[in-house]
Amino acid sequence: MNITLVTVGKIKEKYYRDAIAEYEKRLSRYCKLEMIEVADEKTPDKASAALEDRIKQREAERILRYIREDAHCIALAIGGKGYDSVGFAKHLEGLGLSGKSNVVFVIGGSLGLHGSVLQRADERISFSALTFPHQLMRVILLEQIYRGYRIINGEPYHK
Repeated sequence: MNITLVTVGKIKEKYYRDAIAEYEKRLSRYCKLEMIEVADEKTPDKASAALEDRIKQREAERILRYIREDAHCIALAIGGKGYDSVGFAKHLEGLGLSGKSNVVFVIGGSLGLHGSVLQRADERISFSALTFPHQLMRVILLEQIYRGYRIINGEPYHK
């Protein structure tokens, strides 16, 4: 399976970059992983709702360029479907078994995702009702994909 993460903004913190690199290495035995970062927009303090929407729209234009027409797109979004790790693994496996060989996960910037990206998404998932920094969400997502492949292959994983 080809898995692509399309994310907004660069990772500045070394500890996040190190964690991402570790999961990229671990996942290399299970799938072809591609990481795409698109530029984020600066958001001024106390931005109006209209300005925030324009910012998300600009980020969305960059995101949508990288989502192939034949890709199964999964947006990480508040209000998306929640899974436990076993359920997520089964879902990932089901995508592969149903012929979806290109899966794209999208993580928005600090303001979230524009409606145009949510519209393009084939599904929305949520990892928690809590809010996480978008940089940390990359690490969490990669860890869960890795855990999912361990579960799919009947390999030990931490419960």
